[in-house]
Amino acid sequence: MPKISVGSAMILLVIGNLIAVFSDALIKTLSEDVAVYQFVLFRQISAVAILLPLYFFTNKAPLLAGLKWHILRGHIWLFGAIFMVFAISAMPLATANAIFYAAPLLMLPLAMMIFKEQLSNQAVIVAVLGFIGVLVVIRPTYIDWAAIAAFIVAITMAVNNLLIRKLPKKQNVFQTLLMTNIVGIPVAFSLAIWEGKAWDFAPMLTAAGSSSFILIYAGICIIAYRSGQVSKIASAEYSGLLCAVAVGIVWFDEVPDLAMLLGTVLIIAPLIWLAKVEANKKRLEAETI
Repeated sequence: MPKISVGSAMILLVIGNLIAVFSDALIKTLSEDVAVYQFVLFRQISAVAILLPLYFFTNKAPLLAGLKWHILRGHIWLFGAIFMVFAISAMPLATANAIFYAAPLLMLPLAMMIFKEQLSNQAVIVAVLGFIGVLVVIRPTYIDWAAIAAFIVAITMAVNNLLIRKLPKKQNVFQTLLMTNIVGIPVAFSLAIWEGKAWDFAPMLTAAGSSSFILIYAGICIIAYRSGQVSKIASAEYSGLLCAVAVGIVWFDEVPDLAMLLGTVLIIAPLIWLAKVEANKKRLEAETI
């Protein structure tokens, strides 16, 4: 896969995060008594159904290459999806997304430890300000089971994105996404059986819609994190919070309070600044050639 510039990778992540919010919004429409593990299983199955035709009509590398990494990522992805349903069902959409966006900050030290990446001062400043914005949004008094579930989602997102670089580069995006979802189905099915609720296929359409949006996001992450340094592009993940605020207002009448607005500014403003810094660096590099 050809490498893309830092700016292009950041733009892709912005688009991906805006699309991912609609997956969260569909989850938010579920009834309170929905069978969570069944719903997550339906998401896995619908994702495979969407990906199989795309897989068969693209150039294919060996599907089982890097199997251990696919298994690891697939189960991290699965458990992240479970906690995401819990968090989104119990919290305002924008608040849950604000906690999810702790992931870019978690990715920076992990990238430094695992891949020996050098962190620029600008990237560290943006990540720290973004995390402060997350804390402003949730406030210490707001920390409960739902907030903890949302933070677990952030951890799974961070680890999953970092592990992308361990996957075989010859495998295309459709193969990678297909393996991510296939390997988790046995555990998802076991959890649905253990849940003990009567099978209800009514949420299948919602699950398919949620899968469609999240697959686009996941595919964009694969392209972006394979092609650019994590420390330079991870902060672009914060962009989806603006869309989450807008969707929460329009779709669920979730009017943000002052803390939500202040936290959003702390998250988004540094991102815009970092994008300008990277653009200036690229321009200076071009002028020196």
